[in-house]
Amino acid sequence: MLFRLSEVHKSYGAQDVLRGASLQINPGEHVGLVGRNGAGKTTIFRLVNLEETPDRGEVVRARGLKLGLLSQHVHFEAGSTVHESALAAFGHLQQIEHEMHELEHRMADAGDDLEKVLARYSDLQHEFEREGGFEYSARAESVLQGLGFDRETWQMETEKLSGGQQNRLGLARLLLSEPDVLLLDEPTNHLDVGGVEWLEEFLQSYASGFVIISHDRYFLDRACRRIVEIENGRTTSYSGNYSRYLVEREEQREIQQRAYDNQQRMIARTEEFIRRNLAGQKTKQAKSRRTMLQRLERVDAVRADQGSGDFRLQDIERAGTHVLTVNEAAIGYPGKVLGRDISLILRRAECLGVIGPNGSGKTTFVKTVLNKVPALAGEVRWGSKVQTGYYAQQLEDLDERNEIIMELRRVAPASATSGELRSFLAKFLFVGDDVYKHVRDLSGGEKGRLALAKLIYSGVNVLVLDEPTNHLDIPSREALEEALSAYEGTIITISHDRYFLDRVATQILALDGTGNVEHYHGDYTEYHDWKAARLKGESEPFAADVSEPRPSERAPSSKAQVQRQKAAGSEKRRKSTPPASADGPKRVKIIKKPRDPETVESEISALEKRLVEVSAEMTRPEVSRDITKLVQLNDEYQQGEARLAELLEEWERAEASASSAKR
Repeated sequence: MLFRLSEVHKSYGAQDVLRGASLQINPGEHVGLVGRNGAGKTTIFRLVNLEETPDRGEVVRARGLKLGLLSQHVHFEAGSTVHESALAAFGHLQQIEHEMHELEHRMADAGDDLEKVLARYSDLQHEFEREGGFEYSARAESVLQGLGFDRETWQMETEKLSGGQQNRLGLARLLLSEPDVLLLDEPTNHLDVGGVEWLEEFLQSYASGFVIISHDRYFLDRACRRIVEIENGRTTSYSGNYSRYLVEREEQREIQQRAYDNQQRMIARTEEFIRRNLAGQKTKQAKSRRTMLQRLERVDAVRADQGSGDFRLQDIERAGTHVLTVNEAAIGYPGKVLGRDISLILRRAECLGVIGPNGSGKTTFVKTVLNKVPALAGEVRWGSKVQTGYYAQQLEDLDERNEIIMELRRVAPASATSGELRSFLAKFLFVGDDVYKHVRDLSGGEKGRLALAKLIYSGVNVLVLDEPTNHLDIPSREALEEALSAYEGTIITISHDRYFLDRVATQILALDGTGNVEHYHGDYTEYHDWKAARLKGESEPFAADVSEPRPSERAPSSKAQVQRQKAAGSEKRRKSTPPASADGPKRVKIIKKPRDPETVESEISALEKRLVEVSAEMTRPEVSRDITKLVQLNDEYQQGEARLAELLEEWERAEASASSAKR
């Protein structure tokens, strides 16, 4: 065990963030921590790092635990360079190296102490070699390059780095320090796709444990082998990566809801029995069942998902078939070509995903097709009846001085009433007096939702989106993806979110920052696989066919995946149950002798006790993580409940028969 949280409660003022959260991380585990913004993910990191203390419960850390936390604000030694700051992760090895150099200088004049100096030098040399002293400089340089620091930047002073560069350097130093467990809060921020892919590969082979908070679902899929969800202040653990978690969570919620419904029916029947018999001849049985209900551990109903925003798009005017044609275009600025020989056709209802490293020209391409920046060469032509709307990454279209409702009114017709605007804003989670907040007081996520609200309200038939999923939590991203997948217009989107691109993109335009451009018909994963195969020499040189694009399936939503799995499971169960034969032997009805009421009551009591045990077992954390065990228990509970109903009917018949016999 590296660390453990047991029934931890944590509140800030009137807000309960954690309500009995439990979590254990063991050596070598690769864990993703997911949940809505404000669910308590960062609070857990602070508790583990001893920056906070729980209100109730306990946080236990292994003795001598070396914990590495990726901080939001990174500090470096004044005057240090990028290279020196990375090497600072090997402080102990540098001390050994320094002492070895001193001993080398002393050897010439050691005299009678030479043997002692040589012995000390030998010990240090063995320790230096054992701890990787001859490789640490190369390791540091490899990590720096992987995170986007070219050799030209290594001698830059850290004070001159941008905020994003400082965060990347802090991540490099943390990875090189090799703690027992890494706590990484949004480690892919400020990384381009190449940097994220390098980090994925690094973490996949990382021997120590780590816990990652991230909204990058593709990254969670590739880096993590276990997902812990925080919802309503509690934690639930799922084995597997993010995609597996989506399926398993849906299955567990269905099982939990069925168990809840079954238990509620049993409770209602039992309460009715108690009400009818508490003052009658069956007082003893009624009191026994009342005691059973008092001791019963209740199964929770599945909580309805909190609002994620309603990004459903307005009705739009239909544009022509060929929405955008780019022919041998070059983009950039005088003296700086960022992309050349760009040719593509974007048709109605298609989506072009634009990817590439930071500074490669993605935003320049978008501004070029929007005629905000002139093309250096070639042709950019829009089709007929095109109406474009632009979502800027920096959200510069928002007026900080305006209230939310006034900001939406900027794109609304004069006839729009305040009630209509408030109803529309409610779809984006701006309710009540929230609509009177000033834009300057909003969080990044709230500003992003407001900018999307303005764009969607405008009813354009071409959406041009620059990093639309920035600042959105995962449920909000999924809601946006559902809306864009159903959108009848055309989309051009810049994004680092590869999961998002798999859901919505039908074409990929990749810029590399040196002027080279690749155009591919398909989603991100298909493009990635094609490129990997080409680099291995497994495919022919690429040539984009802009006239006849290759059809591409969009990545299915998690809901669709779950439904398909359920259908497959139902079909399998249906086939495994042989149909009754019409020609088979006829059954002879056997009339059993009625049992006495005491015998039936004894069986009822034993069965009710077992149902209580099964119900309690289904709520245990280790069982909730074992989907096979949970299904078995749920089946047993349903069969037991059906049998209980039969026994209650038999008991009533036996009672009636016994009373009749006495008369």
